[in-house]
Amino acid sequence: MNEIQAELFRLQDLKYREFQSKLIPGLREDEMIGVRTPALRKYARELSKQEGVEEFLKDLPHLYFDENQLQAFLISAIKDYDQCIDAVNAFLPYVNNWATCDQLSPKVFKKHKRELLSQVEMWIESEETYTIRFGIGMLMQHYLDEDFCGDYPRMVSEICSDEYYVNMMVAWYFATALAKQYDEVLPYIENGKLQRWTHNKTIQKAIESYRIRPEQKAYLKSLRIK
Repeated sequence: MNEIQAELFRLQDLKYREFQSKLIPGLREDEMIGVRTPALRKYARELSKQEGVEEFLKDLPHLYFDENQLQAFLISAIKDYDQCIDAVNAFLPYVNNWATCDQLSPKVFKKHKRELLSQVEMWIESEETYTIRFGIGMLMQHYLDEDFCGDYPRMVSEICSDEYYVNMMVAWYFATALAKQYDEVLPYIENGKLQRWTHNKTIQKAIESYRIRPEQKAYLKSLRIK
């Protein structure tokens, strides 16, 4: 653990730490080391080939944000599905910011979508902000194309939360869904199935998307709730 922490401090960029601390509410600057993402990814690739990295993954909670980012990258590279799921579920209770949540994106999930779905449902039903956000993110990433089903946007629409980072992810999901499954998802907007803030944020993000046609954007603008 000391060797990993020492290497992270060797990679430290204090100006980047100052900049980064302004982007992630809820974390103090002294909880960050200040390692740039490309350097963290490179270090994660090196660590993943070394013996004993499992000890770092089990050493929770970590002290620094950068250690959590490193953990997210290491988990994302695990090739065994069951091992990866165990690592994700052990880590999620300690995820305390949007950046770490969104960096956690295991590659092996693409090959196990059928098994993954029950996990996604469990994450979405959690009471933890970033566990819910992660579940929505996985549903958005893996189930909006050939594996899309009309039940999935319904699951997301039924999430009721006062948490900004949950509602922002709901809006992101529906804006992306409008770009990929417009006809299937549009009724959720037309019929006001989302909370007012999330509804309007979805429309805003959809209008900003280059994947949605101009006539679709014009119609979505007319559906804003004032």
